Amino acid sequence: MDFLASFAESFIGMFQAGGDVFMGFVTGIIPLLVALMLSVTALTKLIGEQRVHRFMQMCTKFTITRYTLIPFFSAFFLTNPMCYTFGRFLNEKHKAAYYDATVSLLHPIVGLFPHANPAEAFVYLGIAQGFAYVGNMSELAIRFLLTGLVVILVRGIITEKLYTFIAGRSAVAQRN
Repeated sequence: MDFLASFAESFIGMFQAGGDVFMGFVTGIIPLLVALMLSVTALTKLIGEQRVHRFMQMCTKFTITRYTLIPFFSAFFLTNPMCYTFGRFLNEKHKAAYYDATVSLLHPIVGLFPHANPAEAFVYLGIAQGFAYVGNMSELAIRFLLTGLVVILVRGIITEKLYTFIAGRSAVAQRN
């Protein structure tokens, strides 16, 4: 009988712990995310959506901006999953690489800008909590973002080259 009572207590305790974590989110991270999303939306409205769109179109001309600035700004202003819509400014041959770079950025951007991908904030906060014991969380967030920008540039370039190679082979196969 003691085993059954202990099991029931542990079972309910698991849900109580989940409720405590949920309340921590409701009083902590969720209001922060809502405030950040409202601020970014207001900033976009102040700048003007057309200006933002023209700037993004200009950035598609250069490889380095195509796979760093566009994913960063689209994730910052539009957040996940709307950030993928900025792929419409790119030529077809660049869209796969843009998607790869943007997907790869959505975790590193969370350290400084949690509104960009709120679902990843909980993962980042778990990592950051462990890091807080040995270092500065802001330093971690900056290093995480800078490393992410380098990684997305490399991934974008490699994916673009792969796309070009595969598209070239497909064109040859279609001619035969």
